[in-house]
Amino acid sequence: MTAPLTADAHDYGLAGDGTADDRPALQKLVDALGDATAADGRPRTVRVPAGRYVIRDRPVLWRSGVSLIGAGRGATCFALANPGAPTRPVPLAWFTTAQHGAGRDNHIADVTFAHFEIDGSGVETEDYEVLAKGLGLQYVLRGRFTDLYIHDTAATGFGCDFLQDTVVEGVLAERCGRQDPGEKMGGAGIGIGVGGWGPVERLAVTDCTATGNGTNGIFLELQQDDWAPPRGIRVTACHTEGNRYGISDWGADGLLVTGCTMLGNHVAGFDVSAQGTTSVGGRGGIVTGCVLDGNVGDGIALGNTPGPYAFRGNRVSGNGRYGYWQHNLAGGDQEPATDIVLESNDIHDNALDGIRVDAPLHEPAVYGNRIRNNGRRAAPEARGGGAGVHCGPLSLTDENADWLPGGHRGKRLTVGTRSAGAGAEVTVVVTDNTATELTLAPERPGAQTAWPGGTPGPGAAYRIPDSPAPRTGLTAAAAVAHPYVQGNRVRDDGHPRTQTHALWIAHEATWTGGRVSGNDFSGNASAATRFDSAPSGGRWRDNDG
Repeated sequence: MTAPLTADAHDYGLAGDGTADDRPALQKLVDALGDATAADGRPRTVRVPAGRYVIRDRPVLWRSGVSLIGAGRGATCFALANPGAPTRPVPLAWFTTAQHGAGRDNHIADVTFAHFEIDGSGVETEDYEVLAKGLGLQYVLRGRFTDLYIHDTAATGFGCDFLQDTVVEGVLAERCGRQDPGEKMGGAGIGIGVGGWGPVERLAVTDCTATGNGTNGIFLELQQDDWAPPRGIRVTACHTEGNRYGISDWGADGLLVTGCTMLGNHVAGFDVSAQGTTSVGGRGGIVTGCVLDGNVGDGIALGNTPGPYAFRGNRVSGNGRYGYWQHNLAGGDQEPATDIVLESNDIHDNALDGIRVDAPLHEPAVYGNRIRNNGRRAAPEARGGGAGVHCGPLSLTDENADWLPGGHRGKRLTVGTRSAGAGAEVTVVVTDNTATELTLAPERPGAQTAWPGGTPGPGAAYRIPDSPAPRTGLTAAAAVAHPYVQGNRVRDDGHPRTQTHALWIAHEATWTGGRVSGNDFSGNASAATRFDSAPSGGRWRDNDG
């Protein structure tokens, strides 16, 4: 078989008719082109015309120097399936350390994957299998992944690790991780393992979209806990929506996240924590110019990091719990995070506190922020049922209600009754509300309904819990040492006001030293400040309110 620099897939036996198994022909072609590239050092390209190409029961073992170029999303589609191998994951292309000995000295180089679709809906493994991806390559050098549409994979859609001098751009990942219950490894739209190339991995992830994926929209994850968290990774102009997490930093150093949108994710829009396989949180990152809005849980959730981390010029709004939450998960780093910076952010209309500190901070800087109209979860307990109550896939309406708009945001709604014959109770999460309608979160990322057992019938009984208090602009509920809090505007001008205080130091907190000056704490619902634990030392001056 000759090995041209560019090969048309149809000329080498691929049918693309949606029925024939095209994997053997594609594997034969990739091997031939890979052998030729190894012999003469000239990379090759497979051009795949429009069609539906079935990859059945086995993935294609990829070769260095072989690129795969389709005719465009929706035109060239690779349909993955495993009807004859129910225990075997079937990514389109794979080359991994465990299966193939991939490493720094045995890598994939000079490859482009572009302009095609991967449909993973035909792969169903007996147990969740982390390798049931769309693409599963490790140790790629000088790679380019562009204009790909990857959807409905059992595990992660784009699941490639250790990408050096590589660009991932224009990847759309939808409904991936459909076999992941939400807490397994992988299951993301775009999941990238890091650290294999050493302390610097030059990787750009740009203009990608990840929606409705089982775990993360986009994550970076350190793969060995004794490796140095790598620098050099940028995530730019990406959109993550309706995933479990939007964008997660689970072990990078100096991650740059710029101009991204993180909307409607179930746990948090942006997450730094010990959730990854090595329980190592990121550090040294900068998040700037992003919109983190309407996430079911928190806008930003940060913990298990020694610091530093900086958030500058972001909009953090309408989230179902905290705008920013400092916390630590068990099993990860518990030391105080040093040099956390919140600067010039607009933090508003979140359900509970604008900023909540539940883990120790050392020398944090909070300055120039507008922290306003938080504590939206202010509506009292409510109950109802009978005439006027009806449910939709993502809603409950009570025509007789008169709720405070936004006042039930983030609450857990219980529907049904334990009385004989009336059915069991189910609990769902409220994302927002009008005077008469509750909008509900899907039961899991990618789902079209909030109700795991079917939509309740007309007249269903319901109850909504009471509002917690206080709900503040900034809450310290842990040890805060030498904070720098300056030039913030922390107020509420809503009708009614729902942010009870600008600053609350809870009884379990300590606030030691530092400087609190030049802030405007006036205009909150109850008072400017509440000190259940008195601050110790430091300088407090020129604070209005």
